[in-house]
Amino acid sequence: METPPRALPSALATALAFGASGAVLVLEIVALRLVGPYVGVTLQVSSSVIGVSLAAIAYGAWIGGRLADRYDPRGLLAPALILGAIGTAVTLPLVRWGGELLRGGAAPAVLLLAALAVFLPALVLSTVAPMVVKLQLGDLRKAGTVVGRLSSIGTLGAITATLVTGFVFVAAMPSSVIILSLAVLLAISGLLLGWWLRRDGNRPDVPGSPKTRAVLAAVGLVGAGLGATAPTPCDVETAYHCAQVVADTDRPAGRTLMLNSARHSYVDLDDPLYLEFEYVQWIAAVADVLRPAAAPIDALHLGGGGFTVPNYLRATRPGSNQFVLELDGGLVDLDRDKLGLTTGADLRVEVGDARVGLADRPDASYDLVVGDAFGHLVVPWHLATREMAADVARVLRPTGVYAQNVIDYPPNRFIRAEVATVAAAFPHVALIAPPDAIAGETGANFVIVASHSPLPLDAVRSALTRVRTPVTLLAGPELTDFVGDSRVLTDDYAPVDQLLAG
Repeated sequence: METPPRALPSALATALAFGASGAVLVLEIVALRLVGPYVGVTLQVSSSVIGVSLAAIAYGAWIGGRLADRYDPRGLLAPALILGAIGTAVTLPLVRWGGELLRGGAAPAVLLLAALAVFLPALVLSTVAPMVVKLQLGDLRKAGTVVGRLSSIGTLGAITATLVTGFVFVAAMPSSVIILSLAVLLAISGLLLGWWLRRDGNRPDVPGSPKTRAVLAAVGLVGAGLGATAPTPCDVETAYHCAQVVADTDRPAGRTLMLNSARHSYVDLDDPLYLEFEYVQWIAAVADVLRPAAAPIDALHLGGGGFTVPNYLRATRPGSNQFVLELDGGLVDLDRDKLGLTTGADLRVEVGDARVGLADRPDASYDLVVGDAFGHLVVPWHLATREMAADVARVLRPTGVYAQNVIDYPPNRFIRAEVATVAAAFPHVALIAPPDAIAGETGANFVIVASHSPLPLDAVRSALTRVRTPVTLLAGPELTDFVGDSRVLTDDYAPVDQLLAG
């Protein structure tokens, strides 16, 4: 009768189950940040990373169980940790170099990049749990207790890693440092475990020749080196974005703010009246016809970005009182450092979620609310619902105006639904967009304009004639026909990403 492998000490088994599961979740969370600069941060991207991670966990557990039945698990644990370290180290160069080839949001590219970011190390590390279980099953009468305990410990490791990574690691260090630190930690853990097992008097056979192990070690070192030197598209990696400021070769003072590979804002450091993006020109045209020219207004901005519109209002309406709700504090710091942002009594910034911050704003306190918050190229779903629009309506004065920037693509399902949603909270609504976008021929920015009072449509149309590219203003029956029977989005039903997918 074959002698079963000697069980690991309970504390060591617990540490391995906790640590291996935690490492997988660190990889999963950081993978979302690694792929974002190349394929965006959308529901599809998040679903791909989560799906690939779960597939890696499932296959890893299956493979680990098969290996544990075929070999002495004591000889597999240290190699699994070291192979996990190697897989983690090569993640960075795979994503950084592969991401340049897979840029865009096409589903195959998203899935492939997600696999490059997480599949290999997550699969290897997921083999650890069944090996540890096999080593602890000395008495089948206690199999349920052993499996349940180690499964619980692994889940607690995953939860801990999720919280610590999301709240601490991501805020404290770049993704590349997190990945390389995890690779080093796994490698050290594997080496220490292998040393302890030999010292413990049990010398389990380790699969693979010395030459194979040397090659794998070299791959890990090369991967770590390439990861540390691989090109990064970020000037700054904030808690939410890979951010980069690009100089305009045609305008010496022009700067483009790139967030996760998308052109997000344009700022002229010398001329706040210069507006590069067309949708910003439309919002400015709306703002220009509010109250008498140059008169100060109270404005609330949902999303700061490059602070182009706040700076425009500061220049055109001196003395205005502006309040900006911006989720990303790191982005605000970048704006101060590279885009000339200066805050003060007339332009205040609160770092936090726009909807949460909006709920704290006083009733009927603003003449203008500008909605320009995006997660990559998508309006976050909780900022696109009827309940959100109703809260905007609450803070607007009777003659105040809400101007919301939206991006959509043919067949315009999202913009139609969003206009219907805003119209559920405001009695007067209009839509500004290029004619070919309204016709469903191309993707574009749309600006929804809404108010409690009749909108100054003639004045807005006149102001829009001064923008560089022809644009259409829809209102009344034309807008009703455009919206059709689109469903109003609510907190209970807001499939924004699916509507954008067409």
